[in-house]
Order: sequence, then C-alpha cells, then structure tokens
Amino acid sequence: MTNIDAMDTKILRVLRRDGRISNVALAEAVSLSPSACLRRVQELERSGVIRGYRVVTDPESMGRGFAAYVMIGLSSHTKAALEGFERAMAIAPEVVECHNIAGAFEYLLRVESADLAGYKRFHTEVLGTQSHVNAITSYIVMETSKDDRAG
Repeated sequence: MTNIDAMDTKILRVLRRDGRISNVALAEAVSLSPSACLRRVQELERSGVIRGYRVVTDPESMGRGFAAYVMIGLSSHTKAALEGFERAMAIAPEVVECHNIAGAFEYLLRVESADLAGYKRFHTEVLGTQSHVNAITSYIVMETSKDDRAG
C-alpha cells in the first residue's frame, strides 16, 4: 500500500478534474517544481494508485441520456450463477457499471440507454433472459447533481 500524503492528494484532485493537464500546469496548480511533480505522478502510476486515464463522454450526446440504477437478486448463489450473470453483463452495452454487493440484492447495475423504451428492451431481452435473476428493482435517474467520476 502506498502512503498518500497531502501533496499526492492535491495532485490527484487536480488530475480527477483534468487528466489531460500538462505536467507544467499541474505543477503550478499544486505549487511544485515540474520535475518533482512528474516524479510524484510517475510514482502514483507505478504503485497503482493511478490506474489509468480515460475519456469521459456525455451520455446525452452519445444517445444514452436515460439512466437507471438496477438492483438484481439471484435465485442461485453458486459461483457458476454469479459468473454467468457477470459474463452476460460484461457484454451488454447498456451496462456501464456492474457491482457485486452485500445486502438484500446481489448486484447493482448502472444502465444507460437512449430512452425508456430502450431500457424496457434491455430489461426484457437481457435481464429477463438470465435464468437465475429472480428480482429486478429499477431506480430511474431523474437528474444528477454530483458525479465526481465524470470530472
């Protein structure tokens, strides 16, 4: 485990907002020399604290403006049932997040589609065809006031 100090925390906060910031601008933002800043970023990458950089897209612009969080209950809790469900979700383009969780349900999904009709198709044709799914509870996202994952 890497020890994260206050300077690393500042660097990570800036990089979360703008992963494409130049090293010089990042160094200035956190009050370090460019060489010291670069060494810290490289160490955060090497140690696995920073796992990668990615593009954050606007779901609405991508034709995926409808979002729902979906709780999934399974009738079977075998390793095969869990792995089968996870494989099916991994290839479903509507599923942007799939979490195995503790509690009353086995999985929490974030599903994005063009509209309610698209979600209904996913609900019926993907979730409805999974043999071990015995409970589906959908929570429709009406508005997002905070999402730190999206920069």
